[in-house]
Amino acid sequence: MYLCSLKKMRMPQAVSGFSKLSKEEKIQWIAQTYFHTPEEAEKIFKQYWNQDAKLQQLHDEFIENTITNFYLPMGIAPNFNINGTYYSVPMVIEESSVVAAAAKAAKFWSTRGGFKTKVIATEKIGQVHFLFRGSIEKLQPFFDKIKPQLVEDTEPITRNMNKRGGGILDIELRDKSAELAHYFQLHVTFNTKDSMGANFINSCLEQMAKTLCRLAAEEPTFTETEKAITIVMSILSNYVPNCVVRAEVSCPVADLAENLPPGRPGAIVDGHAFAEKFVQAVTIAEIEPFRAVTHNKGIMNGIDAVVLATGNDFRAVEAGIHAYASRNGKYSSLSHAKIENDLFTFWMDVPLALGTVGGLTSLHPLVKLALEILGKPTAQELMQIVAATGLAQNFAALRSLTTTGIQEGHMKMHLNNILNQYQATAEERKAIHAHFAEQTVTHASVVELIEQLRK
Repeated sequence: MYLCSLKKMRMPQAVSGFSKLSKEEKIQWIAQTYFHTPEEAEKIFKQYWNQDAKLQQLHDEFIENTITNFYLPMGIAPNFNINGTYYSVPMVIEESSVVAAAAKAAKFWSTRGGFKTKVIATEKIGQVHFLFRGSIEKLQPFFDKIKPQLVEDTEPITRNMNKRGGGILDIELRDKSAELAHYFQLHVTFNTKDSMGANFINSCLEQMAKTLCRLAAEEPTFTETEKAITIVMSILSNYVPNCVVRAEVSCPVADLAENLPPGRPGAIVDGHAFAEKFVQAVTIAEIEPFRAVTHNKGIMNGIDAVVLATGNDFRAVEAGIHAYASRNGKYSSLSHAKIENDLFTFWMDVPLALGTVGGLTSLHPLVKLALEILGKPTAQELMQIVAATGLAQNFAALRSLTTTGIQEGHMKMHLNNILNQYQATAEERKAIHAHFAEQTVTHASVVELIEQLRK
């Protein structure tokens, strides 16, 4: 409505000193440069400011060049029975039907033993990537000799983490020179307890890189060329195949029949038939990458929503999980299902590097509330809650796909978005909801009905 067409306006020149402008000046520049109605644009930007100036300043300082806040809905999916404890799970997401689906699946499984979860491992990884212009036969003994010093020099960084039972687990020298000339790694594993640990890990790695260079320069068995180690970078990895949690649900096959809608296209009212079709759907996602991507996206609907609500880095989680889904050489389903002795089992192993202390978890007021709703979990407890939510989301999606189809429920949830888009009145909403109570919702059919009502 307010954005100018690129065809109708001349693109601005590069701006100098934008970061030094005040927030007001940044908004004025954006409004005057990109909008035909700059006053209206400024008004919208400022509508989303928090009236509490101190709270707004807190949000302004989360990132750089802040001009306003961007809202996403925060919802609750109740009735998650996880290892015998009930949770109401906060979820932050913009997609309709996700929270409803998670809540429905949680309620379904709450009376069938609930979600069983366990943390398999909590190891996190960082690497110092460097070039050594010599042989592994000379580098390996040198590394074995200096390994204790690499750990010792990080002691000022690791002192507090060690007191909490975390710290550096091991350091390995890895030879990658067959793939890239002169390329080697210090491959370091960590336990960061309840923090996600990115800053901690990176600080340790950078100190190790300094120690490596210093000791290499002093090593009498090295030539001058070998002494000149080149540090390419020191950085944690978001691929954490040994920081994994399992979530699982299980029940007699006959129990799956309950509440399936009879007499509708695609509906299966027999528990055995439903279980078999469900397992087939999961198997297709295991063998077909095109299906696996969408299948896993549904899992991430649940995972990302909780990760975001609890102030964790959902981009890092996404990257690590999708890499894990490809670990056997082909992208595949994260979840699995089977039927044995008339028992249906559905489970998932997923890597999750999460934190409940540090970062936004101690700054963002809504993140603090979300963690309190969850009972102030440890990082391992949060891993289990997140994994259970992802599995619930996947179960709900596959249940719809293999029975009534995904669009029926999704489009009815999406109906409100369409009505908001066309600014439907209360009377129009009542008539439209009544009309689509038994009709298939499509964007075109809703718009057509709105136009008819307004005539």
